[in-house]
Amino acid sequence: MKAAALYSAAGSLLVTTLAAAPASGAPGTPGTWSAPGTAELLGTAVAAARAGAAGIDFGPCSAADVPHAPAGVQCGTVSVPLDYAHPGGKHIKLAVSRARATQKDPHNSKRKVPRQGALVYNPGGPGASGMYFALVGKVPEWKQVAAAYDLIGYAPRGVGRSAPLSCEDPKRFLKAPTASPTHPSEAYKRQRVAQAKAYARGCAQRSGSGLRFYDSLNNARDLDVLRAALGENRLTFVGASYGTYFGGLYAAMFPSHVRRMVLDSAVDPDPQKIWYRSNLEQSAAFEDRWADFRDWIARHDDVYRLGATPAKVQRSYDTARDRLAGKAAGGKVGPGQLQDVFLSAGYYDDFWPSRAAALSAYLHGDPAPLVRLAAPNLRTAAEAENSRAVYTAVECNDAPWPTDWKVWDRDNTRLARVAPFETWDNAWMNLPCAYWPAPRQQPLDVRTGPGELPPVLILAAERDAAAPYQGALEMNRRLAGSVLVTERDAGTHGIAGGPNKCVNGHLYAYLLEGRVPARHASCAPRPEPVASGGSADKGARRDALKGKAGRG
Repeated sequence: MKAAALYSAAGSLLVTTLAAAPASGAPGTPGTWSAPGTAELLGTAVAAARAGAAGIDFGPCSAADVPHAPAGVQCGTVSVPLDYAHPGGKHIKLAVSRARATQKDPHNSKRKVPRQGALVYNPGGPGASGMYFALVGKVPEWKQVAAAYDLIGYAPRGVGRSAPLSCEDPKRFLKAPTASPTHPSEAYKRQRVAQAKAYARGCAQRSGSGLRFYDSLNNARDLDVLRAALGENRLTFVGASYGTYFGGLYAAMFPSHVRRMVLDSAVDPDPQKIWYRSNLEQSAAFEDRWADFRDWIARHDDVYRLGATPAKVQRSYDTARDRLAGKAAGGKVGPGQLQDVFLSAGYYDDFWPSRAAALSAYLHGDPAPLVRLAAPNLRTAAEAENSRAVYTAVECNDAPWPTDWKVWDRDNTRLARVAPFETWDNAWMNLPCAYWPAPRQQPLDVRTGPGELPPVLILAAERDAAAPYQGALEMNRRLAGSVLVTERDAGTHGIAGGPNKCVNGHLYAYLLEGRVPARHASCAPRPEPVASGGSADKGARRDALKGKAGRG
């Protein structure tokens, strides 16, 4: 791996310049409202008291909850107010899963492990479901944790069966093949602006007046109601990616309710970054991660025959993209699908061998591996559409966004000159926020003072593109007493319970014994992926923890 660096020099300089520019002349149309306070706080207390009295009636999981759930995994629901300012008004139900603590020491079958309560997990997104977390006790790296804790997964509001949101007909959602120009024409830009406006209208039409209540502050409040429903006086929580953001919100809003908290691949909580500028920084970071991947492919040219230098690998990728623009592979895989499947390699280096092998096979006459990886799966269309709807609603509701297309065009055109890989696709994904029909909030300033909060464990990979490393540093600065553990020279998104024994050692010490390093700790990187000609993704055993729905 290359020496650790957050961004290339050019990308870093440009993002700094963009961040200094005003987001728009008048952000927040059709209305910006300050983060709610007293009424919602009282409403949360009322809802939590009711949930604590009612508990959760756990029973067998349905196929809609956790397909093929093994014995021992149970499901239930918890009721939360749609609007915490009116806790006696409309309620929605959140789906919850549970696997009770085994209390069996995985290293000594004769030793009984004391139960430490419930551990709640969120995989991020926004828009990802954590329902599968109840199954993770079967993964070797999580067995010690599963011995001590009830593993609790849940689907946040809007996700899955938890009052699901929708913005368009799922049958139309997975359109393919699609284009993915790195330097789009003016005509293409007009087309995407029109699509963004239509998508925003669809969210309002299909999701109704309650759309404004799907946001990060309410996700944090829901977490406190879930804590109470589980019978826990204080919360033990592991959040990954976006889950670290509303985990940070929870820590700031309910510091006395925190027992232990792990923030894995921390999002930058700076209110000025939520969410427009953080997406620009993310696009710049993906350019460096794409460079890491190209460098790895080049060093394995004997296996993949895509070029012995990163520049030659880029030319191979560009050749494939141009061919797919002329004729889609399998009738469904165009440049957009190619970019999507290679973007996932920016999240997880487990995926590097399968993506490189598929690209090689395609360029050497066999499109089948690429089609298997990249073609839309119509069986998951409804789930994908729901995840995208929640992602959009939460990010658009959370903060002001530029409402002038010229601002988006200016910032992304500049950034794409030095970071073309992901910039425009990321912009198109978020562009509905420019035309959002619901009021926007002012983000809460995530910050705690000394002694207000128990020590929080923050985990981060130094070259993570989805949650750039500066976010972990900022979270560490803002949560007094928190401790950061860094996986050096590594870029996989989500490192808790992975193959790095050093990282897991800190995780176990904290969750099982409450111990944190005395100061910022670091771990050597995990081994690089092994180059192979196969097309299967490795690391699938951790799919339940990955939870990528949006971009984080």
